[in-house]
Amino acid sequence: MKLTQILRLSLVRLILVMSVSVSLSADEETLDFNDILRLAEQGNPDAQVLLGDMYNTGDGVKRDCNEAVKWFRKAAEQGDALGQCLLGKMYFSGKGVAQDYQEALKWVRKSAEQDNAEAQSLLGLCYYKGEGVSQDYQEAFNWFRKAAEKGNIGAQILLSNMYENGEGVTKNYEEAFKWCRKAAEQGYADAQNHLGWMYYMGQVVNQDYQQALEWFKKAAEQGDARAQTSVGAMYYNGQGVTEDYKEAFKWYVKAAEQGHADAQVKLSVMYYKGDGLVQDYVEAYKWVILAAAQGDQIAIDLRKLEAEKMSAQQIAEAQKLAKEFKPKSERSNNTIENTKK
Repeated sequence: MKLTQILRLSLVRLILVMSVSVSLSADEETLDFNDILRLAEQGNPDAQVLLGDMYNTGDGVKRDCNEAVKWFRKAAEQGDALGQCLLGKMYFSGKGVAQDYQEALKWVRKSAEQDNAEAQSLLGLCYYKGEGVSQDYQEAFNWFRKAAEKGNIGAQILLSNMYENGEGVTKNYEEAFKWCRKAAEQGYADAQNHLGWMYYMGQVVNQDYQQALEWFKKAAEQGDARAQTSVGAMYYNGQGVTEDYKEAFKWYVKAAEQGHADAQVKLSVMYYKGDGLVQDYVEAYKWVILAAAQGDQIAIDLRKLEAEKMSAQQIAEAQKLAKEFKPKSERSNNTIENTKK
């Protein structure tokens, strides 16, 4: 769920607590489910949205998507913008109701036309991908712009991409940079990683390795494997920072353990050459096997080279380690989400 929805639902809780304060003791901090249900049954749309969300997420009640749809619909039919958006999402995902893009779009559009930023971003995505409607970059751009101006992070990064690629609008690198930075400053890992590349490549903005490293690190610290690999590479090559194999190794390991092929190749090279660590052909071969299994051409070529210096026993040991490997996940939820979920 997007931050704007979380804030809205938090506000809903506060409003409802105030409306039933007579039944709550002074030290109670949460709203009783029965109070919410009573208000929802009385037709309060805020309570209906909150109740639907509780059923949809299993928050304080057994998860029941059918009940979630029921309460979202009641709020939506009263013209509640958030209820309309959430009902549309349920139709998109097929949770608690048969999947129906046309019905989903109907409710999302109603919400978007009431200036709900989340719905505007979702409607833009439908036009961008051509899902439920004919693909139309201009319409996608228009809806993304509306949502982005309200601070919707997903819309900001997608708007940035459209400016950068000239989709539905004339290419404008300054606008691409502006909107990407807005999303990055809100803590969006995908935007932070992309902003890092803008600074690194110097195509959208003046090349600045120190700025690139700063933004890569912000995304890397949220578990973004691509950014972790980039941070590792910058420490390895001494770009924007003093060369430091120990730091490079640390970040490569984080990304490699998440299954990132490029990081696995780079880690393999460090073990193979003994860069800042004890040379270890078995570990080197383990990582290159894992990257090659993902179709990485550099890894496929490197695997042959590394095998030439290894014994059959070493190769067998590396293969065993690779077979036992289970990728980890560090990624936070602060990334571009599938907004239809």
